[in-house]
Amino acid sequence: MAASSNAEQTQLQDMDEEDAGMEEREMDSDEGEEDGMGEENSDDEEDDSSEDEKENEAEIQRLEEQLSINAFDYNCHVDLIKLLKQEGELLRLRKARQKMSELFPLTEEIWLDWLKDEIRLSEEEPNREKVYELFEKAVKDYICPDIWLEYAQYSIGGMGSPGGIDKVRAIFERAVTAVGLHMTKGQFVWEAYREFENAILSTLQPPPGRIPSREEKELLNAQLGRIHTLFRRQLAIPLMEMEATYAEYEEWSEDGVPETAAHQYKKASLQMAKCKPFEDSLLVAETPKLAEYQAYLDFELKEGDPARVQITFERTMAENCLVPDMWAKYNNYLDRQLKIKDLVLSTHERAVRNCPWTMGLWKSYLLALERHGADHHTVSDVFEKALNAGFIQATDYVEIWQAFLDYLRRRVDFSKESSKELEELRGAFSRSLDYMKQDVEERFGESGDPSCLIMQNWARIEALHCKNIQKARELWDSIMTKGNAKYANMWLEYYNLERSYGDPVHCRKALHRAVQCTSDYPEHVCEVLLTFERVEGSLEDWDMAVQKTETRLNRVNEQRAKAAEKEANMARQEDERNDNRRKAKSEKKVQKKFQKGSRVGEKRKAEQDDYHDEWNEDPEQAPKRQRGNRDQTTEESMETEAGQFGRKPPPGYKPAPPGAKKAQHGALGDAPKKSDDKPELRNDDSSVFISNLMYTLEEPEEKLRTLFEICGPIKQIRPVFGTKGTFKGYGYLQFESPVSVPEALKLDRREVEGRPMFVSPCVDKNKNPDFKVFKYNITLEKQKIFISGLPFSCTKEQLEEVCKSHGVIKEVRLVTYRSGKPKGLAYVEFADEAQASQAVLKMDGMEIEGNKITVAISNPPRRNLSDRPGSSRDMADLMPRQAYGSRGRGRTQLSLLPRSLHRQSAPVGKVENGTTSGGQAANAAGETKPLSNSDFARMLLSK
Repeated sequence: MAASSNAEQTQLQDMDEEDAGMEEREMDSDEGEEDGMGEENSDDEEDDSSEDEKENEAEIQRLEEQLSINAFDYNCHVDLIKLLKQEGELLRLRKARQKMSELFPLTEEIWLDWLKDEIRLSEEEPNREKVYELFEKAVKDYICPDIWLEYAQYSIGGMGSPGGIDKVRAIFERAVTAVGLHMTKGQFVWEAYREFENAILSTLQPPPGRIPSREEKELLNAQLGRIHTLFRRQLAIPLMEMEATYAEYEEWSEDGVPETAAHQYKKASLQMAKCKPFEDSLLVAETPKLAEYQAYLDFELKEGDPARVQITFERTMAENCLVPDMWAKYNNYLDRQLKIKDLVLSTHERAVRNCPWTMGLWKSYLLALERHGADHHTVSDVFEKALNAGFIQATDYVEIWQAFLDYLRRRVDFSKESSKELEELRGAFSRSLDYMKQDVEERFGESGDPSCLIMQNWARIEALHCKNIQKARELWDSIMTKGNAKYANMWLEYYNLERSYGDPVHCRKALHRAVQCTSDYPEHVCEVLLTFERVEGSLEDWDMAVQKTETRLNRVNEQRAKAAEKEANMARQEDERNDNRRKAKSEKKVQKKFQKGSRVGEKRKAEQDDYHDEWNEDPEQAPKRQRGNRDQTTEESMETEAGQFGRKPPPGYKPAPPGAKKAQHGALGDAPKKSDDKPELRNDDSSVFISNLMYTLEEPEEKLRTLFEICGPIKQIRPVFGTKGTFKGYGYLQFESPVSVPEALKLDRREVEGRPMFVSPCVDKNKNPDFKVFKYNITLEKQKIFISGLPFSCTKEQLEEVCKSHGVIKEVRLVTYRSGKPKGLAYVEFADEAQASQAVLKMDGMEIEGNKITVAISNPPRRNLSDRPGSSRDMADLMPRQAYGSRGRGRTQLSLLPRSLHRQSAPVGKVENGTTSGGQAANAAGETKPLSNSDFARMLLSK
């Protein structure tokens, strides 16, 4: 038994060895195959990677070329940095980041990526000073707790160098000063600071069993004091998770929490309870949380703690760095309350770097520099940067020049006849005029200073401070030659200047020229001249003034009479043309109706009477009539519905009872309609007009009832049908109560079977002929942008997602045809004009789904006044010129008003949303009595 078992065991071992050998051979063969396949796969992967590298390199070159053309393309910088990081081009990546940081403040994410890359490089090439310099730049852009924490932790690595511990402590102190009050992230900086001090404390502890020396005890006590102080400082600040910090202090301190620290902790806890609702609202709000931060700021400003106000402003700006109004508010607070030079100037610099297109921020920056005694070279450099910032209006350049010229004027000591500062001021005035004439006028098509405000100020300075009245007169002559001689106020300004610093002779000359040239208020100038001569002049001067003023006023009155007569003639001619058009249209309609014959006449008569019966009948009888109509299936009723020629009734048609129809046929020849004698039950206040529906819409009445029954109880629905029984795409709906109308208007533009449905108030055009549903804006809309070139597949949600990063969006409207198909155009309204301007700068030229879009400030064209009765082309010429946006006048001059909303200037009758009043044909000439449908039917039947 033992021998057999040994033999079996030997056989099993042999089999196992054979199996193992086979497995090894199989594994070797598999490995060989895998090696072959791996080589093939690696070759494929190398080919793919090389192709990707070529594509990325081409894209990198394209982005670099684009930045060489427009260095201020923010998105292009971001894309280039991402590609270079993906390719591992560290040196090129460093240069790209440096160029971007010179032009823009970088976000927290970009800074952290850059810092981590540089820290890794510094490990290979030890150069900690460069990393320290980079951290110093990073903490200046925004107050970011994460960057400060990274800075402090990096500095700990150099604590072994001479003075390293003191340097780490200094960085931690700066960090807690900058972000220690940050309610949600400040505690992390405090905790890191305490951990650092605890680590130092552990190195000062003597080994067990050894008594420390006196010096060691002093060092140990000093270190314990530092940690106690850190705990007390942190507990005095309202921060998240304060309870955990207090519990940690209790556990760490052998003597417990001091009474003063406990008192400060309770006070901070109360403050935390007040701030908690605002922190909760920020936690659940979506970026950029501007409204929530605004409420938080109002609370902190009311509380009046400057440090907490500052940290709240900094948190706001970190998430709303492109909101100029918020920067302006922050700057004003620092200028008026804190007045700390370094803090004020650094904040002004950050503001203009974030929003360089906002002139007001540059102007405040210049004033702050002067207020805090900055040297002249610094102020001049900031001004030159402002000129290159790319303002969106020509008037912005006028204001920034005025601010700089005011600064230069305040530097001049006018007690000296000549000085370097005075020559610099005069040179700056000359340069400003050349700049406005060349650069600004070339870019915007206008100088931005039509009233010559800069030249006026120059003339006043020459007359008042420099006592150079001759130079002031030369400047005013130049002002008048620039198209200002026709304005009375310009002459009166010149007169006041001569009155103050000149002599009576030149005052009289100025007023005589004003009388001859002024065209806007000549009476006022004449009165000033007579008053001047009454006080200053001789009898001859008085007689000459009277003669000149009378002659001028008589000529003005003649010109006004001729202009009024010409305008009246043109208005009369326009009225005659309109009357002729209405008459021709009316005659054409009469002729067309006459040619259709008696069959169409009877059909229209039947439909017209049905309309009046249905719209004006007693509401209590309407349900009975509808039920009766549905029950009628007899041949007689069908014949009555279809008329003499057996046509099918239109969908949704509600026939009247047979008796009523027979009575109607019997009274076919009567011209007056019975419905005219009934009181009209229609109520426009509780009705809406529905249009732009599909002509092929089946059962429109039931469809409309389903759509609008959620708005309130419905009294009547009347879809309008054509002569052939086809639905005309519009109708009327009346509710039981007017309160349902606003709810119904909310359904405007609701898509019905692939087509937008228009819902508008039902207005009697007899009472309100000028009523317009579509409010067409004809002025420059600075807070709204116009986008063209959009792909037709772009939705409202997609466009809102693209635009929301540039500001708070109030409305997005895609422009469509009446069929609902998109035109590739859109309007986006922002909360203010600064956000809209930023969107134009960032989005213009952007590609969306392969389409390059064009973005400009919304500037709709003015309506043509010649289309309205009683107007003429000269009337439009008298209107003030429309101001155009920063991107010129070419992009937004297309008429975006749909053709269907252009209303006829002189309708053929008094119309109420598409139905003629009373059902009568319009009589343009007013010479003959209009014929009704029954009259035409009688004429045809008599033949």
